[in-house]
Order: sequence, then C-alpha cells, then structure tokens
Amino acid sequence: MDAIAQEVCRIGRSLFERGYVHATAGNISVRLDNTEGGGWLITPTDACLGTLEPRRLAHIGADGQQRSGDRASKTLALHRRIYAADPQARCVIHTHATHLVALTLAGVWQPQDILPPITPYYVMKVGHVPLAPYHRPGDPAAAEWVAQAITASHERQLPLRAVMLDRLGPVVWHRSLGEASATLEELEETARLWLLVQRRAEPLDADRIDDLRRNFGALW
Repeated sequence: MDAIAQEVCRIGRSLFERGYVHATAGNISVRLDNTEGGGWLITPTDACLGTLEPRRLAHIGADGQQRSGDRASKTLALHRRIYAADPQARCVIHTHATHLVALTLAGVWQPQDILPPITPYYVMKVGHVPLAPYHRPGDPAAAEWVAQAITASHERQLPLRAVMLDRLGPVVWHRSLGEASATLEELEETARLWLLVQRRAEPLDADRIDDLRRNFGALW
C-alpha cells in the first residue's frame, strides 16, 4: 500500500504543478487488492493535491469504515459507486479543470457528449463523456446518476471512462493512475481546443471514426 500511496501523491503533485487542479479542488482514489489491505485509498477532504502526504491519505475498508489517515474526501460516495458500477476501474480522478468547467458555463456540445469528436486522440483515448446535471459537491444523487450512466453505457457495450459534473469538473476512471491521468489531460486539452476555435470546428466524419475503431479499438 505504501507504493500506491506514493503514486497517488506523485500524480496529484503532477496535476497540480501543471495547472489541472488548483487550491484544494479535486480528489484521487485507488481500489486496493486484499493483499494491499482491501478497500480504497482516497485523498482527504479539502486537501491540496500538490502537497499530499502518503500517511495522511484516507484508507477506507471494504466495509466503508475509515481505518487510517485524515478524513476522507466528501466525494467518497461518488468514487465508491463508480467502483461498484465498473469492476474494471482501479482508480478515479476528479478535478475542477478550468476549460471543462468553462465549457459547462458556455454550453456543452450535447448532453450525451460534452465535446464533439474533433481530434483522433480524443476519440481513441477518451470516448463519449456525458454531462451530469448539477448537484452540490458530495451530493449522493450525483453518485447515483454517474453509476446509472456507467450501467447504461455498458449495456450498449460502449464503456465509459469519464463524466462531466456540471459546473464542478470531470470525473475520470481507468485501470491505472497513469491511464486515468492521461485521459483527464486529453479531455481537458480537447475542451481548451474547442473553446479556442469558438466551438466551430467540424467533427470527424463517420468514416474517419470507423477507421479509428478498426485500427485502434476507439470507444466511440
């Protein structure tokens, strides 16, 4: 568990130093195997991701009880619902990424797809990202909405990797912290591009997207 805690702190510091999170916004969690103590590690409430300390990360047991560390993030319910809905998810990252939040204020492309497929790497690395209705931070209703969105997507055999919380920021999950971080960065950079061109770029057409599916297994 020590190595995982160190990696959480490293990812948090990297995101903070490069401007993907600010102040005490955002949180990170990791699902732990039984050999690592079981349950989850999650960043503390109101913690700055740039100055995390391994010993202060909250260890939550499989029973939902906190075993060690500072008080867990108020978004713990959201993280737990994602893990329950998607057995493949090993980690979750939530930030208040500037351009993505700005996009929700200006108006997303579509509720079921906050951004159009304007670049091949967005299609390949991120996929569909729906907009979750506004809920106050930590509201269990947001966790339930995200879980239902994951279930509905899986039923269509089109797994989700991220959702956007209206006015709050993206939530991304993946098989590893590195993959989740890279997906988050691609999502934020695509939002920045979309806003820079004043939301006027033409999406990739169906033939080009199908080519990405065939060659790279794109989830679109």
